[in-house]
Amino acid sequence: MILLRSMNLLLLVLYPIAWFAPLMRAGLLPFFGLSEISVMTGLQSLWASDIFLGLVVTLFALFAPYLKTIGLALIHFDLLNPRVEKVLEVMGKLAMADIFLIALYITLTKGIGVGRIEVAWGLYLFTFCILASLFISWKTQQRPVKLED
Repeated sequence: MILLRSMNLLLLVLYPIAWFAPLMRAGLLPFFGLSEISVMTGLQSLWASDIFLGLVVTLFALFAPYLKTIGLALIHFDLLNPRVEKVLEVMGKLAMADIFLIALYITLTKGIGVGRIEVAWGLYLFTFCILASLFISWKTQQRPVKLED
C-alpha cells in the first residue's frame, strides 16, 4: 500500500511536468524548423480557435486525471470513502481520450505527407502518467475494503 501511495503522490508532480513537456515537434515541410507542441500549447491553440473544444480537452487532459489522482490519494490515506472509486475509474477512462487524440493527430498528419512530426519525450511521460494512474486505480480496487461499524 505504501508503494501505491508513493506512486500516486509522484503523479501529482509528474502530471504538470508532462503538460508542459514537448509532446512532439511539428513542421510544415521537411526542411523548415520544427515547432514544439505540448499539452499546454495545444490547449492554448484550441482555446483561441474553439472555446468549447478547448474546454472539453482541458477537462479530459488536465482536470480528469489530476482530480482522479487526488481522489486516489485521499482514498489511500483513508480521507475519502472507497465507494467513490467507481467515479474515479470513469475519470481515468476519460483521461485516456487525450492519448487517443494525440495518436490520431500524429497519424493524420503523417498520412497527409505535407508536414513532419517527431515524437518528443513529453509524449512518453504523459502516456506513462495516464497508464500509471490506471494501474494504481486497478491495484487500489483489488485491496481489501475495511468494513465500518
